[in-house]
Amino acid sequence: MKKATPSTFMSLTNQEVETLLDTIRNSPTVFEQQGKYEETMIEDVSRKIDQASRQMEEIFEGIFATGTVPIKEIKDEILPVIMQAAEIPHIYHLFYELKSKDEYTYRHTVCVGIISAMIGKWLELSEPDLMALSLGGTLHDLGKAKIPGEILNKPGRLTQEEYREMKRHTIYGYQLLRNISELDKRVALIALQHHEREDGGGYPFGLLGGKIDRLAKIVAIADVYHAMSSSRVYHQAEPFHIVISQMQSDVFGKFDPEIMLVFLFRIMDSLVGRRVLLSSGEVGRIIRVDPYEPLRALVQSGDALIDLRLNRGLRISRVLNDSIVEV
Repeated sequence: MKKATPSTFMSLTNQEVETLLDTIRNSPTVFEQQGKYEETMIEDVSRKIDQASRQMEEIFEGIFATGTVPIKEIKDEILPVIMQAAEIPHIYHLFYELKSKDEYTYRHTVCVGIISAMIGKWLELSEPDLMALSLGGTLHDLGKAKIPGEILNKPGRLTQEEYREMKRHTIYGYQLLRNISELDKRVALIALQHHEREDGGGYPFGLLGGKIDRLAKIVAIADVYHAMSSSRVYHQAEPFHIVISQMQSDVFGKFDPEIMLVFLFRIMDSLVGRRVLLSSGEVGRIIRVDPYEPLRALVQSGDALIDLRLNRGLRISRVLNDSIVEV
């Protein structure tokens, strides 16, 4: 990963502010044209993810019946979709489109694979590590294929015993993957460790950060982001700003801070040019994002520039998606 650089807008001069505002005023259609192009890409990839999610459902059913993991099918048919989707630069819009769909369990496996691959690219992982990460992200919940459907899809709160059984999916996944010769051994470790946390508060072993594989740490972040952003039978999707704020509060403690800060910066940077509602009621457009404080963006509102790093009482309350709906 490239070393972090100082804030790009730590000290804008008056002349730089005026130049920035002139550029914005004179280029009013750039973001709209970009958005149309992104929507076309997202529609194409969304159809492929729909198909991949249905295929994952069949794969889970086959594993439940036979205990065999069809790795060749996953590599040849699912993984290319994962890698194509990971090339889309604006993760927020891709997953806004996908989070409202049904069949959460199977779609979740595909989406976590995509987010994991994106993070791996941002961290500049080697090609072998990126491949292991992408497969591990896609297969992280494979152990749920051995969880009874009445527990997996229960609409209400799980009993203590049901929750204990649900947590065993990490071990079941490891058992399914560890002896497959075509897989990097770290793929099985991802399935085993993706619910471990830096402070030792995770499961199944309560490992501290130094004992957790780095690829599993990446998948843990992708898993939580997509889970919080998605509707399920027992949980409504959280608004985007709530998800990001909660994840930022977990930077030191639950998750690897280096990986999390890269993730937060990249996802906020994908919103540059998008309209947001501030807690003051003002509507603005994100202009720049600080790599050290990703939620404290530089926002243009009318002819004014609002630096949220310097206005600590203000925050982004909502992202206004011009091309779809307000969220």
